[in-house]
Amino acid sequence: MRAVLYHGREDVRVEEVDSTPLGPGDVRIDVEAAGICGSDLHEYAAGPIFMPEDPHPMTGASIPLRMGHEFAGRIMAVGDDVTEHAVGDPVVVNPIRYCGSCRYCTAGQQHLCASIALTGVSANGGGFAEQSVVPAESVVPLPESIPLRLGALVEPFSVALHAVRQADLTAGDSVAVFGAGPIGLAITQLARAAGATDLFVSEPRDARRERAADLGATTVDPTDTAPIHRIKRATDGGTDIAFEVAGIEQTYNDAITSTRRDGTVVVVSMFEGPVETHPNTVVMAERTIEGTMSYTAGDRNGSEFRSIIKLLDDGQLDPEQLITDTILLEAVPEGFESLRTPESEQIKILVEP
Repeated sequence: MRAVLYHGREDVRVEEVDSTPLGPGDVRIDVEAAGICGSDLHEYAAGPIFMPEDPHPMTGASIPLRMGHEFAGRIMAVGDDVTEHAVGDPVVVNPIRYCGSCRYCTAGQQHLCASIALTGVSANGGGFAEQSVVPAESVVPLPESIPLRLGALVEPFSVALHAVRQADLTAGDSVAVFGAGPIGLAITQLARAAGATDLFVSEPRDARRERAADLGATTVDPTDTAPIHRIKRATDGGTDIAFEVAGIEQTYNDAITSTRRDGTVVVVSMFEGPVETHPNTVVMAERTIEGTMSYTAGDRNGSEFRSIIKLLDDGQLDPEQLITDTILLEAVPEGFESLRTPESEQIKILVEP
């Protein structure tokens, strides 16, 4: 079958690979759609970062490795021990793999597992392929009422939901979002759904600002107007919460200083390198900085996946706002280049094998 393999920095290839054998606790999925994620772009542009060059201690996977951790499809075969899923079921994949025995797993924090791996990043079975074999416990049922192609967006919306929950956002809070890529736009939707009132989005790309404006946000072009001054003037000294979703030094520092005293900053991005910041911006204003790592897994497998699926099914989220293109497997290398081009109007590209 055809699949996209990561070989190294700026080196992804569409290749013919053997199908993975189906284990007794596995399911085989006919992949309908997979999304190119911002973390995939980081791996492409500056990696390997999380892609293991040596065998991963838990999964044994190493590059070249099949990419794609945001995907959905329909089950085409089940292992002998699988009873909770059936052939024909539409599903999304929660890519988190965990050991089950470390202090975090035993405390129900499998998403913080000391040996964590992700399907399509540090575990085999990535969704940039015609088929995928994953453990049955990794799949979450998708209602027939939700198009399978939109199921590929459950993962990025779950990242956003986890970030909003980390912020303890409540109705009436003012919010700033730095970066209007897929996760930033998903956070914007979920913050609004959670009751955020004044909602600001700072983003240099025109197309992304337009999408944020369509979602009801007040947008700021940081290349034209200093977002900190604009936000502070409009909120009497800063927002209650800021989300950093761009992964660069400027937005990291702007997210901190745009919040009020005693405000909360949630850092959602993966950074390609260290940033320089002044701790006094946190200390002197008693601000709180939260990090967020993906979404829940394990026994709570998909508590956030399931919440997003319910919100999608109820029509409370608009995943189409994120999608700007759909491509075939053969076009994935060009899709990576398009997304990393500063002048590009692309936001989320779906891959349909």
